[in-house]
Amino acid sequence: MEIVGIILSLFLLIFFAYRGFSVILFAPVFALLAASLSGLPLMPAYTELFMAKAVVYIKSFFPVFLLGAVFGKLMEDTSLAKSIASAIIKGLGKERAILSVVLAGCVLTYGGVSLFVVVFAIYPFASVLFKEAGIPKRLLPATIALGAFSATMDALPGTPQIQNIIPTNFLGTTIYAAPIVGTIGGICIYIAGIIWLEHRRKVAAAAGEGYGSHTLNEPEVKDDVKLPSWQVAILPLVTVLVLNFVMTNMFTWNPDMLEPFKAMKLPLTVPAVKNVISIWALIIALVAGIFMAIAIGYKNLGSTSVLAKAMNAGAIGSLLAILNTGSEVGYGNVIASLPGFQSIANVLTSIKVGGSPLVSEAITVNVLAGITGSSSGGLSIALDIMSKTWLSWANSIGMSPDILHRVASMASGGFDTLPHNGAVVTLLAVCGLTHKDSYGDIFVITLLKAAMVFVVIVLHSLFGLL
Repeated sequence: MEIVGIILSLFLLIFFAYRGFSVILFAPVFALLAASLSGLPLMPAYTELFMAKAVVYIKSFFPVFLLGAVFGKLMEDTSLAKSIASAIIKGLGKERAILSVVLAGCVLTYGGVSLFVVVFAIYPFASVLFKEAGIPKRLLPATIALGAFSATMDALPGTPQIQNIIPTNFLGTTIYAAPIVGTIGGICIYIAGIIWLEHRRKVAAAAGEGYGSHTLNEPEVKDDVKLPSWQVAILPLVTVLVLNFVMTNMFTWNPDMLEPFKAMKLPLTVPAVKNVISIWALIIALVAGIFMAIAIGYKNLGSTSVLAKAMNAGAIGSLLAILNTGSEVGYGNVIASLPGFQSIANVLTSIKVGGSPLVSEAITVNVLAGITGSSSGGLSIALDIMSKTWLSWANSIGMSPDILHRVASMASGGFDTLPHNGAVVTLLAVCGLTHKDSYGDIFVITLLKAAMVFVVIVLHSLFGLL
């Protein structure tokens, strides 16, 4: 009955999320359903387990969500993000339409712009380019996903996206962990993804299929709209990347900074400074990026009231994003605490392919990210439950925690993009397409990403690359 309750709960959560119901409302409902079927009292399960775990996640990562959302909104409303996307897409031209859209998404997300903002910034130019090139619009969501939801989200070293930040909190690593295998894996994702999309384009062209007769959300890009110079527009992104690198790798943080707060007997989120350096560094870098975006793009906003509106919109948007993820984390931790889940956990931790925790870690993170429909949610749950076990295992065989970081981060971006994933739903809505139109190619990109994690594991196992 316990395992049946877990399966029923998961099915209902996925079904309701897919139908558009908020996980903020229904994650606790279905978590408590599973808890009740396992014999746990409802109210303590809600207040002491679900809410406690959700609040810990929010406490740890809210500044990253908040500042990242404000930075992304400013880049959007000042037209700086559009300038960069337009320059790349128009610069490469319709002959390289797929490559140009992927590259635009890569540049923006690696510079710290939220993937949701990237979708809105790229879509108008990309759809016009696809129409000019005669490429089916149904391939556009997968193309944007390859650029914005893949390697720059979790594989390339130093990316400031949350999926690369979370492991630092649990493993004491930095966002530059395992740079060689991360870079190789990221490049392979792009190559394989572009080969697939180009193959699909050629098949469609051979069948005489063009852009299609689309009317929903068709953009109108006016040539007379004055966008900022891309050379200037990219400066806030460069600021975030450079300052983040400096504060992570060159600045010396005092390891005793937490001692006064330990003396206050505060419930600290992390045990040591090394576990929070990456978050502190990104906070400083994003604040600098925000000031840079305001300084460069203020004239495009027109007034202080418009600036305030943009910043407020970013702040409010961050609340929805982190509450969604926090609810998924709370849900996952309720499920993980149930007796029926222990048998599942035992199976996952017993996977000892290659004599290391990497395969166990990759499968566990992928499964939990797929269940929750959230890369950051599934990653946080997996590391919260099993990071100590994986670290202990790695230490016993002399394995660096850096490879644990990179495998966990990359695995989180695998099956998170199942149909109920919020980013997928948003992407399709922005493009004016349905799951039936475009999800098949998104799923292929999902499979490529999931497979690339195991390529990284093989590279590390055979050659010891980090």
